[in-house]
Amino acid sequence: MTHRHFSPKNDGVMTSTQLPRIIKPAKGSFFLFGPRGTGKSTWLKTAFPRAHTINLLDEALYQSYLADIGLFVAELRSLRPGTQVVLDEVQRIPQLLNEVHRFMEERRLRFVLCGSSARKLKQSGTNLLAGRAVRHHMHPFVPEELGREFDLDDLLRWGSLPVIWNAEDRRGALEAYVQMYLREEIQAEALVRNLPGFARFLPIAALFHAQTLNAAGLARDAQVARTTVLGYLSVLVDTLVAFTLPAYETKLRVKERKHPKLYWCDPGLVRALRRQFSPPGAEECGALFKGWIAQLLRAYRDYRRLYDDWFYWAPSEAQRTEVDFLLRRGQEMVAIEVKAGKTFAEVDARGLRAIAELQGLTRRILIYRGARRLKTKDGIDVLPVGAFAEELEGGRLFP
Repeated sequence: MTHRHFSPKNDGVMTSTQLPRIIKPAKGSFFLFGPRGTGKSTWLKTAFPRAHTINLLDEALYQSYLADIGLFVAELRSLRPGTQVVLDEVQRIPQLLNEVHRFMEERRLRFVLCGSSARKLKQSGTNLLAGRAVRHHMHPFVPEELGREFDLDDLLRWGSLPVIWNAEDRRGALEAYVQMYLREEIQAEALVRNLPGFARFLPIAALFHAQTLNAAGLARDAQVARTTVLGYLSVLVDTLVAFTLPAYETKLRVKERKHPKLYWCDPGLVRALRRQFSPPGAEECGALFKGWIAQLLRAYRDYRRLYDDWFYWAPSEAQRTEVDFLLRRGQEMVAIEVKAGKTFAEVDARGLRAIAELQGLTRRILIYRGARRLKTKDGIDVLPVGAFAEELEGGRLFP
């Protein structure tokens, strides 16, 4: 297979409508969640060109439904049975889901319920339609979608959120994105009471990208209470800009750590929060590269269901020995270590050798930024990032 992932990026700016997305629409009703700027609305227009669309970002429409939910009911009642309905920014009025549920049952309307946060839906007590609508997620661009546009150095510097990738001024777009997140996602939806405290917290949380969470340290640096930090972290997860990776807890010789690791959904967002826009140095690349691989794995879990669950492994009695990712599919396990270097050294595989006795482990992979595919004498696959991306695309991660 041709390694197409490192072709030079074109000078022109492509729009997200020109780049095919690999997400597949469900046949029935479904939720579509994803961070702002991932191209959800653009994809919905392409996937459902004839759908009846209701966009709650339309302020006049939003205010009218807020004042009288009967207007929403009347609009749905006017549609033919079986009509596809796209309801964008559904989290702005969670109460609409009660009527959505009713019209799914009574008139067989099919809904795509799109949003950038499930937090207000959960806070309102809704049961997300009691399982009658599956949940799908949209992520930043992956190499398979970018094709010849993909450039790893650009991606680690600016990220791959479509709204940023397609911008002529990427720095300006990233700065605006951070402000939009604070203004539209946090302040407008009243997700936190202390917006200045949350704003102080964000760049500090960005320093913990790809690291084990230390809520006490975060609280001290952000000058807020530890319980407040835990609430802020849940806001990051619920608004889909960050996620956590749990520790693998089944004992293997020694007791494993219990604290999760924190990852942001995009390296560009991490750097914007830190006010870093110049090309990343070697030290910074380590966490950015590992974080991007985490997001890539997460995207393919959602898009292709390549594995059932994932963890990191780090025995507490061996502080310098760990494995970045441990994927489980059924009874099988695949261990993955990520190194940002462009050359491979045997010491890089220390964690993968330490985990070799794990029951069900069928493959060990080390990803690096070099160009050559290698295999160690004890069976560890050493893969350039392009080769690893192609294995994800082809569903070949598990033997």
